Amino acid sequence: MAQHNPHSIQLQINRMYESGQSLFAKTKVEDWLKQRNENPADYNIIFNRQPAPVGSRAVMAIAIELQRQDGQPVDEWLLAQLNDIQ
Repeated sequence: MAQHNPHSIQLQINRMYESGQSLFAKTKVEDWLKQRNENPADYNIIFNRQPAPVGSRAVMAIAIELQRQDGQPVDEWLLAQLNDIQ
């Protein structure tokens, strides 16, 4: 079974949505990008609701999608960290 980092951005955003703090989710992702020396203004940040994985206690999960403003693909390492892929 995959182990999840309790401090991953994905889990933090899910918790924010569950507790009704979704207004702050974009700011949280922008801060996360800044910590990785990325300019948040270079990205469109999109949150998509989807059914939670089978076996999860949650009903919904939030998928975070990044799109670059200049149309270039988002770096693979950044997507891997965003989606907490080990």
